[in-house]
Amino acid sequence: MRIMVKEKVLFICTHNSARSQMAEGLMRSLYGDFYEVYSAGTEPTGLNPYAIRVMAEIGIDISKQRSKSVSEFLGTKFDFVVTVCDQAKERCPYFPMGGKRLHKSFQDPTTFRGSEDEILEGFRNVRDQIKEWVDKTFSK
Repeated sequence: MRIMVKEKVLFICTHNSARSQMAEGLMRSLYGDFYEVYSAGTEPTGLNPYAIRVMAEIGIDISKQRSKSVSEFLGTKFDFVVTVCDQAKERCPYFPMGGKRLHKSFQDPTTFRGSEDEILEGFRNVRDQIKEWVDKTFSK
């Protein structure tokens, strides 16, 4: 019997509060059989409650995830290091054991202003864009 080794993926954004957290949850839900998934931030601030809500709407619970610093992963070998915002791409440390570097910038939903419904709609749009990109990029 052949044992499959999962490829390791690290998603990075500035605060590790929304975009990279949603990417981690989506990737784990869609492709967890093939990938070991993590997320981190260059300046972690905590998990955004709107990110938790919009992920729960599609049946993915990220409430147990936590905001982490990229420094926690500096000695870890990754097959993919993925930045999901321009600021993180510029500030992301070099991972000497990092494999392929990917970048796809998504709008920061934590900057959305308006009514509760408008903010949630913005988070949903970013979530759906991330899902589409993850699916297109990592599908097996």
